[in-house]
Formats: sequence, C-alpha cells, structure tokens
Amino acid sequence: MATTPLPPYRYAGARALVLLHEEQMRDFLAVWRQAAAAKLALPATADPDYASLETLLHHVLRAARGYLVWCCANLGLPAPGIPEAPAAERVAAEAESYLEALLAGWRTPLAGIDEDRFGEEYPSRWRTVYCIDAMLEHAVVHPMRHAFQLRRLLAAR
Repeated sequence: MATTPLPPYRYAGARALVLLHEEQMRDFLAVWRQAAAAKLALPATADPDYASLETLLHHVLRAARGYLVWCCANLGLPAPGIPEAPAAERVAAEAESYLEALLAGWRTPLAGIDEDRFGEEYPSRWRTVYCIDAMLEHAVVHPMRHAFQLRRLLAAR
C-alpha cells in the first residue's frame, strides 16, 4: 500500500482518477485472489486474455501499465518507468509486489499537467480515439469491470 500521500495536482480531476484507479486495482487483485482460492474456472472463450485466471490477472496488470504509458507518450512526458507485467506463469506469485510498483509509477507523472491538456484526443492502440481524461476513466473502469465479472462467476457457483 502506498505510504506517501499523493502530491498536489494542477488538475484535481486527474488526481481523483489516479486515486480511484489505485482503489480499483487493489479491489480487483483481492477479488482475483478469492477466485484463485476457489479454483474458479473461467468460461470458455477464444480470447487469450481469458484462457486462465493467470492470463486475466496479467491482462489487467499489463493494461494498467499501458494506459499510463499511453497518457505520458501523448502528453510528451517521459515514460513512467513501470516495468512490464510479470508473465502469466509468474503473475500470481509476483502480483502484490508488481502492483505496488505499478501504483507507485502512477502517482506522479500527471501531477504537473494543466487541466486543458486532459481534453486532448489521441487514438488508442485499439484505434478508439480517447482524450486523456477518458483514458484515465477507462483505466479506472477496466479493473472494476473484471472484478465485477469475477464476483458474478463466484456467486453463480
């Protein structure tokens, strides 16, 4: 868990989204741990990110890194220095330590950016155009959506 408070941001909306992202990532990992302990099998699908609980965890961690890398690149900021997510074979064992590094990397890159820059639009790697603010919102909802899915699958057992 982060030990230092989040610094002031020029745009309070970005600060709020960074904090919400942190909450949702921690929640997702807790739900993922419940699913793993229950030996939950994911429904069959052709999507490789859903091949196993481990590939799903890797997907969520990898995406969280990617959203910030995308924001920094499009804002002309240095890369945030977050390491790549652990491979699916190692992700369960390394999830907590990686999550701490990931969240630490999220805490400061956007702090000095003026509010008007968050409205700038750029294509995502999947070709949908997002403004920076919308990509941050996407980063918050992504782990929330997967935690919701896992909770529903656990409840249906």
